[in-house]
Order: sequence, then C-alpha cells, then structure tokens
Amino acid sequence: MSAASCLLTEDQFLCSICLDVFTDPVSTPCGHNFCKACISEYWDIDVPSQCPNCKEVFNIKPDLRVNTFISEMAAQFRQSAQQKASSSEQHVVKPGEVPCDACTGTRLKALKSCLVCLESYCETHLTRAGLKKHQLIDPEENLEGRMCVKHVKLLELFCKTDQVCVCIHCTSSAHKTHDVVPLKEGYEGKKAELGKTEAEIQQMIQKRRLKIQEMNDSVELTHPDLILSDDGKKVKDGDVKKNLPDNPERFDQCPCVLAKQSFSSGRFYYEVQVKGNTEWDLGVARESINRKGKISLSPQDGYWVIVLRNENEYQACASPPACLSLKSQPEKLGVFVDYEEGLVSFYDVDAAALIYSFTGCCFKEKLYPHFGPCDNDGGENSAPLIISPVNHTE
Repeated sequence: MSAASCLLTEDQFLCSICLDVFTDPVSTPCGHNFCKACISEYWDIDVPSQCPNCKEVFNIKPDLRVNTFISEMAAQFRQSAQQKASSSEQHVVKPGEVPCDACTGTRLKALKSCLVCLESYCETHLTRAGLKKHQLIDPEENLEGRMCVKHVKLLELFCKTDQVCVCIHCTSSAHKTHDVVPLKEGYEGKKAELGKTEAEIQQMIQKRRLKIQEMNDSVELTHPDLILSDDGKKVKDGDVKKNLPDNPERFDQCPCVLAKQSFSSGRFYYEVQVKGNTEWDLGVARESINRKGKISLSPQDGYWVIVLRNENEYQACASPPACLSLKSQPEKLGVFVDYEEGLVSFYDVDAAALIYSFTGCCFKEKLYPHFGPCDNDGGENSAPLIISPVNHTE
C-alpha cells in the first residue's frame, strides 16, 4: 500500500471542496471523490443535489458510504508526508528567520509564506494546510508590506515614474499613464543604479586618496607647554612651560594648537593617530576663535570637536554635549569637512565607522584643523598626536 501511494500525486488525495487531504472519502455516482462531511454540508446548502465538480444533478440524494480503499490510500499519503516533514531540515526558528504562524509552543522555521492567507508555514503545516492553489513565496516577515494597502493585492509591479511598488489595480487608476514595469525588472534596474553609484563613490574615494600629500606646513604658533616635531606632524604636551612671547595667535591656557593651513570652500579631510592617548581634543575651529583664557569648545564659540577624557569617555562638544558609545577605542581618527554642506564628520579609520557628525553648520570664515593633546598628566598622556592631512578636493 505504501509503495502504491508513492506513485500517486498530492492532487489525487485532495478534496476539491476543502482543498485538504481526504477525511472519510466517499464517491458520488458520477465518480468524483470528496470528504464525507464536505459533500454532506454542500448538499445541505445546494438543492437539488449535484456534483461540485461536473455539476451532474441527482434526483435522489445518493446514499454515500466511505470508500475504504481511498481512505487507506489517503491515510498512507498523510503518514508519508508527515514522516517526510519530520525528517526534513526544518528546525526551531532562530533570530533573523521567519517563524511558522501555525506552530503552537515551539515555533519552527517557515518554509513558505502565503500571500492569500498572509501567514507563514513550516514544512509540516504547509502540507496540512492544503495551499496548493494559493500564492506561495519564500518566507517573508512583513507580508502586509507586500500588499497594496488600497486594493489589498500583491505589489507585483514597479512604477518608474513615482519610484514605488504598485499592484495591478493601481495601473488603472493613479498610475494609469505612468511607466510601470514588472517588479523584478524594477528591482534589477535599481540594483544596477546602486551598483553604478557605489562604483562612483569608490572612484571618488580613490581619487581623494591619490591626493594625500605630506604636510609641508607645520602647525601654527603652539601653546608654551606643547612640543612640536621638526616636521610639524607630531604634537604633545611637554609638561614644562617654555618662555615664549604671548602673540595674539597663541593659546595661553589651553594646551591646543591650530594648523597653518586653512580652508574656506570645498571639502577637506585629515587623519590623526591617537593611539596611546588618554585625553585629546580634535576637530576644526573658525579663524576668529578666542585663544586666551579658558576655552569653551562649542559650535557657538567656533569649535566643532569631539574629545576623549579619562581614557574611555568620548563626547561630542555639541549643544548640549553628546556622550558617544564606541564599540572599541579608535587608534586613528579621520576628520571630514564639507564647507558648503555645513558638515563635520569624525570616523574610526581602522574600523571604517562613522563616530559622529555635526550637521547644518553655517561656515562664514576660514576653518583650521584643531589639535588638543591635553595635559601630560605625569606621563600618562605623553603619546603625541600624529597628523596626516589631506588637501581639500575640488
């Protein structure tokens, strides 16, 4: 019996009324098979009695008896399907996978999602549900998102005019005169566009990398405590105050310094190695900042900087200040400025991760890279800030 059932298809064991595997199958005089309960209920509603399939009318309501042969075959098929499901690779749903909506207790991974039922099913419940004539897709968590809210139909088209997914009924109303293509074609088009954009971005990055040059200009007049290397690329606090003239451009209290090179248009990028430091200030400052006495590091006072304090406390000096939660301590920081866009962004260079961005800035005067190695702290913060600038791009 089992061998015979394997030669038959699933359709031959499905009741055409409930679309499920036969339960107590009976045969009508015209030769069609149905679940006994299904055909009995059908005939209670439909008078005179007729076959749901071929519509043959029976003047005398047939006396239906369970067809034991078909019943045994259906039972064998059901058992075979359940054994196949239990031995398959289905498993308990994991994070990120779509769960079966029909499972109670332990939920299994869904094998398919039904766009008619708007539910997802594991292999066992997919077999039991009798969804042969339903529209099945690969497991999808947000099934409602695949349906048109207005017409409750599958979003299977893409409107290139409005750049939105639409259903077939949308093309005869709001999108009637628009350029509409199959969803797959629209997807391939958007994918190609994104690929082109990514290639352009990579090309732009490569172009900027090629423009990286050695800094020819040293940093501007330094604070008396700071030690500047001969090539102007390294700066640190020496913990010993030098006897230097108090020029207007020199900071007199805060151990920080500006680069000589300024910019007032375009884009600018530089990198600073901060490995081994327990405290620092980095960013950009406008030309007219106050350089005497106690300095307030805020955009209102002309500073767009982030700082490190107490070895692992990172903060963006915004209004109000923003505490930054970083997965790891960056060893090299990148500072990117877009003058026209009013953007200052900070990156962890090695992790290629954005740390923080000041947006909506209004720049009206020259900007200078700002470096603050902070106090030596008895040798605890003696590592220098090592500067690697990049000339501004066109």
